[in-house]
Amino acid sequence: MHKPASDDVTSLHDLSAVDLIVGYRARQFSPSEVMDEVLAQVALWEPHIKALYLLDVDGARAAAKASTERWAKDEPVGSLDGVPATVKDNIATKGQPMPLGAASVTRAPLAADAPPVARLREAGAIIFAKTTMPDYGMLSSGLSSFHPLTRNPWDLRMNPGGSSAGAGAAAAAGYGPLHVGTDIGGSIRLPASWCGLVGLKPSFGRVPIDPPYVGRVAGPMTRIVDDAALMMSVLSKPDRRDGTSLPPSDLHWKVAEKPARKLRIGLMLDLGGVGQPLEEPVRATTLAAARAFESAGAVISEVKGVLTREMLDGLDNFWRARLWDDLARLAPEVRAKTLPYILQWAERGAALSGVEVIRGFNVTMTLRAAAAKLFGEYDYIISPTSPGVKFPAEYASPVNDPQAPFEHITYTVPWNMSENPAISVNAGYDDDGFPIGLQIIGRRFDDLGVLGLAKTFEGLRGEQRPWPVAPAA
Repeated sequence: MHKPASDDVTSLHDLSAVDLIVGYRARQFSPSEVMDEVLAQVALWEPHIKALYLLDVDGARAAAKASTERWAKDEPVGSLDGVPATVKDNIATKGQPMPLGAASVTRAPLAADAPPVARLREAGAIIFAKTTMPDYGMLSSGLSSFHPLTRNPWDLRMNPGGSSAGAGAAAAAGYGPLHVGTDIGGSIRLPASWCGLVGLKPSFGRVPIDPPYVGRVAGPMTRIVDDAALMMSVLSKPDRRDGTSLPPSDLHWKVAEKPARKLRIGLMLDLGGVGQPLEEPVRATTLAAARAFESAGAVISEVKGVLTREMLDGLDNFWRARLWDDLARLAPEVRAKTLPYILQWAERGAALSGVEVIRGFNVTMTLRAAAAKLFGEYDYIISPTSPGVKFPAEYASPVNDPQAPFEHITYTVPWNMSENPAISVNAGYDDDGFPIGLQIIGRRFDDLGVLGLAKTFEGLRGEQRPWPVAPAA
């Protein structure tokens, strides 16, 4: 475990995006100065955590110089002008390859930016690198057949989680304030929990994405709720390439604290024995969060989980068959480059019947119905983000068994399938000082309410530990 910084002066690389914009406007510092500090932080941390792919130092400095010149004329191009940002490997960037974390994927320059990248560039953000992920995004881990092993800055022996592994590690290490991940079963929220971050899985369709898929979203990974909201004001802008995206809206993304008084909040701890057992530090931290909301006037009631063993196994079958469809198209020698854990998991998809696969897909409808019923009675649900506190960096998943790959996503995956917005926000630490996330879930399309309640919780939770510092070289 690394010792935290002892001084009280906030470094430029640790400033929030909100504070960076204020500082640029007041000419307290420039985008070039900020970018130089971020790159220096990358140089300190990257040999230890391996969070980045396609780091573009020269391009970042050139973009920062251009932004500095715009701010000197009071002519920012957008709401994120000069703010450093990263995007996940699986979000297309024009002229760069997209390996999806897998050595089995052909790497060729792409013709266009995906919607999240296009929106960030339009707003003036400086995308200086992409972040690592496991093969095809099918692990909650920093393990990959293509990228080096990504580690958690809070403890280098531990996993940052995934599949937005590099994004989580980069945000915790201070690689600037804004990071974009994707989430189809917990891939934003789980690394956010294990890295002490704010990670928002928006309502399905709120952020246009290409290609779209059942339950798949892109969303912000930041250190504070205000930065997540600022990112959403940009990422949620329309893009016609996503036929599943929501209609354009005039939502006001400057989020205020949402009063907890009289809110009906369900506390979801009991999953009926489905998945990985809930570890005691996570239970205690979640109960403390519930008490904090209750002290603020919320009405807390315990609720049972909506996910059953049959549902989790059904999703497992559906996803195995989906990935095997992709892998089966590859030449055997190319397919063999896939991470063995992933390949062993996906191969079983070949033996599934059509009825078994469609039964797995139909779980998405069952979960949507269960969530709709639950939110007929409650305004919000709170739960652990992950049942476990941490797991070794070398593991492919907390259980590390390809035949039981999703035991740790039992609190997160229902809300992808039901399309509800859900956020992970740091709620406390274990005895070693390792972060533990709280998940807040809202009704479909209530992204603002979820952000607002998370901002309220930032004011209710205990004192936060300083961010980790890089070990000596």
